[in-house]
Amino acid sequence: MRHVIIPAAIASLALLAGCAYPNPQHVQALNALVGKSETDLVRARGVPTKTYETGGLKFVAYDMHRIDSLPGDAGFYPGFGYGGFGYGGGFGYGGFGYGGFGGFGPEIIQRDCSTTFELRNNLVQSWSLRGNDC
Repeated sequence: MRHVIIPAAIASLALLAGCAYPNPQHVQALNALVGKSETDLVRARGVPTKTYETGGLKFVAYDMHRIDSLPGDAGFYPGFGYGGFGYGGGFGYGGFGYGGFGGFGPEIIQRDCSTTFELRNNLVQSWSLRGNDC
């Protein structure tokens, strides 16, 4: 059972570390774009994934998607078995046996981050992040 719990705990910690966003350098880079023009935003971030206009505001979004694979576990663990009756009727020594089976396959994780900038009068007013990998 321990061979299943340890990899699961490591995977959980990796996912939680992904939730500790955004990192300070990312925040600093995004904050540097506040007050910049839409042209400067596109120069810095590239062509946006999508845009939407409503109520005199423009929202410019950049989406990022990636898929990670965490390796699985074959689940075969050697162990030691018990001995049978030996030559001459006495009890024999322990032999090599099978410790266990039942590993788990690789885990596929989709990671997403959408960065949305709010523009008013062609100037970046604010930004927001959504996703599990920002």
